[in-house]
Amino acid sequence: MRSLMERMVFQYLVYDESHSSLVTKKKPIGFIYTMNIKENMLQEWGYDRVFLTNEKTFERIFGWSESLIATDTYQFSDYSKYITTAFDETAKAKRRQEVFPKDCEAAFDMGVRFVTKVVKDC
Repeated sequence: MRSLMERMVFQYLVYDESHSSLVTKKKPIGFIYTMNIKENMLQEWGYDRVFLTNEKTFERIFGWSESLIATDTYQFSDYSKYITTAFDETAKAKRRQEVFPKDCEAAFDMGVRFVTKVVKDC
């Protein structure tokens, strides 16, 4: 994924003092991260810094970026088929029912913000 992201950015870089961008029409870039770890582990494992670096890099090149992070996601449709002693299947199912719809709504809202921004900037 990191290689893909670097290749997306590389073609627009200018090797001047301020590392300018060749992008003439700015566009919003959205990152949606879904992961099994709990929210409190983002900082502990350093993901928060990686995500911020991604945002800042793409913002510098494309003009604007935003991240949505969905944590503690439901990984399997049937946990009994896997060795998952670190997870509580009941808690995961409850979170999927209660939190996942909010994550989906947040992703939709992100899309609305992007469209609104693009239309406004045109």
